[in-house]
Parts: sequence; C-alpha cells; structure tokens
Amino acid sequence: MADLDDLRSRWLRALLMARDDDSCGPDPYRYADELLRRWQEPQRRYHTLAHLTAVLDHIDVLEEYAADPELVRLAAWFHDAVYLPDRSTNEERSARLAERALPEAMISAKNTAEVARLVRLTVTHDPADGDRNGEVLCDADLAILAAPPSAYAAYTAAVREEYHFVPNDAFREGRSAILRQLLALPQLFRTPHGRTEWEPTARYNLAAELEMLSTARDPAS
Repeated sequence: MADLDDLRSRWLRALLMARDDDSCGPDPYRYADELLRRWQEPQRRYHTLAHLTAVLDHIDVLEEYAADPELVRLAAWFHDAVYLPDRSTNEERSARLAERALPEAMISAKNTAEVARLVRLTVTHDPADGDRNGEVLCDADLAILAAPPSAYAAYTAAVREEYHFVPNDAFREGRSAILRQLLALPQLFRTPHGRTEWEPTARYNLAAELEMLSTARDPAS
C-alpha cells in the first residue's frame, strides 16, 4: 500500500528544489493531491501509485547520473498522470498537464520545458547520447523489467489486466512484438548502474515471457 503522506512529502521536496527562487505560490500540496488522485484512477492496474513510488525509488538509486535530479523526479510524477489504456496519447497529454501545472506552481519556463520533454521521452524510452536526465528517467521507468521473478510475474499480470478489453490472441501478438523489439535493442538501460545491475536480469525476464507467450494457447480456440 502506497504511503500517501510520504509521497506528498517527496513531491514537496522535488517541487521546492526545482524552483529557481523561494517565491511563494499556491499551496503546493494541491498539485500533489491532484496527481495522487489521477494515479489512483480505477482503470489502472500496473500504472498505479506503486509504479510511481517504484520509479521515484529508482531515481533515488540513479540520482548521481542525472544533471537535474529534481526535474527528473517531477517528470516521474507526471509521466503517466494521464493514463487510459485504450489511448495512444497518454504521454502527450501528461506532458501538457505538466506544462499547465508547473508554471502555476512557480516552476520556471525552462524547467517546465525540461520536465515536459522528459515526459514525452517515455513514448520511446530512447534518450539521445549524453541526455543524462532522459537516461535516468527511462532507466527508472523500465527498471521493472529487471524485477525478481515473482514481481515480474505480477507486473505482466497487471499489464494484462489493464488491457482486459484486448482479445487473448491479439494481446499475445502485440505483447510478443514489444518483447522482441526490446530484446533486439543493443542495450535496454543507459546509465552505468542500469547496464551492469539490471540489464542481464531484464533480458532473462523478457526472453522467458516471450517463450511463455509463444507456447500459450487460448482456451477458447
């Protein structure tokens, strides 16, 4: 169960550290509470407060590699703030939400633009070489791929639940295509920690899931 008070405190720290000055603004917790409400919407099964917490925790692990860790943390808060499983515009809408909310919360135009850029980057998880902020956010978001077997199984089950409206055969085909694309990448993770600590386990998990999907049969067929 997510600790809402802890998450609100983490939001406040990130927000205050991302400001260029100490100017007073609207109640910062109002933004945290709105984001927390979004992250608890009923259509979510994997993209929940647990995922948000995990991404923030992984950013803490990778903090030394980021150029602006607090902006990466704010991007984590917004990266799936808009989430409807049957839509392909979630990242763009989440970025636009950041572009509206952060200036109200006294974040500069420059920092707001960086947060929105990072949110949009989660469409591809393909940061450019030298994009330190992008590397940290993308690695933190994908770190679930390197989870222990039981946690990885829970992740895949939650993803399937989010896409409950997709028929089994179509889901297996689409999910298998994603797994093949990931396995074909020269590297899944970009930070030194991700490459050394997460990459081998992630590739094992992806290959095992792909094998399971390839041998699965729809009971109704």
